[in-house]
Amino acid sequence: MQTIEIFFLDDSELAEFEAKNKGYRVDVYVKVDNIFFNVRIYDVFTLKQDFERELDSYGYYAIEPNLILVKDVNKAEIIETIKRLYEQKYFEGIKPVEHIDITDLTKVN
Repeated sequence: MQTIEIFFLDDSELAEFEAKNKGYRVDVYVKVDNIFFNVRIYDVFTLKQDFERELDSYGYYAIEPNLILVKDVNKAEIIETIKRLYEQKYFEGIKPVEHIDITDLTKVN
């Protein structure tokens, strides 16, 4: 049976405040059994802004790998979304992290 664990590099109130204001968070890691995944958490508003800005600047937009969209970039929403995606086998189709120092991570679920 697989197990899932969710980690942030920074689980402080300041990090959550900044993530909510920026509309994204890139320091989220998910461990499924012994395989780690770095996921990029975005809200739709920020993704749309980034898309339009890069389209205007470069003429194209390259999406972040392992991108997950949430209604709001807060800890509870991130954890709930990741758990639901896990149930749908999302992590079977994305790229894992090759090397990670887990001493830098804080477990959040």
